[in-house]
Amino acid sequence: MAEQPMLKFTNIQRDMPTKRDARVRREDFGEIYAEYADAKAKEQASRCSQCGVPYCQTHCPLHNNIPDWLRLTAEGRLREAYEVSQATNTFPEICGRICPQDRLCEGNCVIEQSGHGTVTIGSVEKYITDTAWEEGWVLPIKPSVERAESVGIIGAGPGGLAAADVLRRAGIQVTIYDRYDRAGGLLTYGIPGFKLEKDVVMRRNEQLALGGVTFKQNCNVGEDISFADIRKAHDAVIIATGVYKSRDLSMPNGESQGIEKAIDFLTASNRKSFGDAVEDFDSGRLNAEGKRVVVIGGGDTAMDCVRTSIRQGATSVKCLYRRDKANMPGSQREVQNAEEEGVIFEWLSAPKGFTTDGDKVAGVMVQKMRLGAPDATGRQAPEVIEGADYVEEADLVIKALGFEPEALPTLWDQPELEVTRWGTIKAEFTSGKTAMDGVYAVGDIVRGASLVVWAIRDGRDCAEAILSEMNAMSKAVAAE
Repeated sequence: MAEQPMLKFTNIQRDMPTKRDARVRREDFGEIYAEYADAKAKEQASRCSQCGVPYCQTHCPLHNNIPDWLRLTAEGRLREAYEVSQATNTFPEICGRICPQDRLCEGNCVIEQSGHGTVTIGSVEKYITDTAWEEGWVLPIKPSVERAESVGIIGAGPGGLAAADVLRRAGIQVTIYDRYDRAGGLLTYGIPGFKLEKDVVMRRNEQLALGGVTFKQNCNVGEDISFADIRKAHDAVIIATGVYKSRDLSMPNGESQGIEKAIDFLTASNRKSFGDAVEDFDSGRLNAEGKRVVVIGGGDTAMDCVRTSIRQGATSVKCLYRRDKANMPGSQREVQNAEEEGVIFEWLSAPKGFTTDGDKVAGVMVQKMRLGAPDATGRQAPEVIEGADYVEEADLVIKALGFEPEALPTLWDQPELEVTRWGTIKAEFTSGKTAMDGVYAVGDIVRGASLVVWAIRDGRDCAEAILSEMNAMSKAVAAE
């Protein structure tokens, strides 16, 4: 009788891929986790309990068929595992690397709830697709039929790229307009290489280009081309710009030299990893080397900034967050990685202003906090502890306070483009359809700053909705 390949969580312990030693990994921007060996991937996949109601799947925004591809991996049927994985996810190798699995699939694993340690879903997902690329199983996009309809996509981030992939496979002509010189959005210029090495993103960009997607880079809508002209050129338009306007602090001396935005700091670092000439980095402005760095914020962007600063050679790196560790929005796994690498977290600490030496920042005026009664969201609201203020010395302060949408109706001269009171575009969550005929919107520009996996979900859903409408229109025309 053949051995049962699954339900081995009772006698096999959870085992993540080997993590490089913190003293070594803080010296470069390479990914910190090694790849599973085939036997280890099978072993860890075999821990899945194959539960009747897979909470890992229901808590995944893409509803990936996780138990199915875990079973196929455990049985050594890796190519089939990849086919199941990519059926619902355009970029599984990216999600396997950067999704906060501890809050999504793994955080809702049934065996985790029973005390056995969650299945290492993200690491297995990454292994499956990395193997698929190595073995040549990731096939070029080749539509069975070319169609005359065209879609213009504004923004080459994960939402726009996911929509382009679905549309192109159906034979739709796709053009992506993007402000940057490389596609990928925050995948390329926001997320550091130690979480997502850039060749992983460039490989997908190349696949889309070879599959017939037209990229128009360094193209600012509203400057280089009007939104109205894009609408005229295509049967449908998808707005997938993301949110890039940094939230700011209005505080004493807040405009001093040495106080920088997270997106500027991370973009400069990522550009250097491509070998680009970056004047603000080379001048030292956006380079943490030899500096006392203070990062303000508690999300994943703040974690990217502190860990980048360590690798650039900062003399000290501290992170200020106004709540405690249990209430921070960033991934706990990222916090652990940062602590291992030498980052010091100052919990229950909030800035109230900055000290200066001439026109340069010299420190952050910090007020200590405590958690009071819950606010409207249910989270305990921070309260100031009077008389507990102090100054945290700093040569470089990075504001990682989140992002807001740009005023697109104004920038694009489209007053009829409806936005919410937060500035996000009003659109149906299921289809991305806006009130403007033939115009859709997906990802962060609709949701507000969110996860890459949600942008992928929105892009795929929107593309399917557009295809459905185009197919219905074709049938109606044929029937006349």
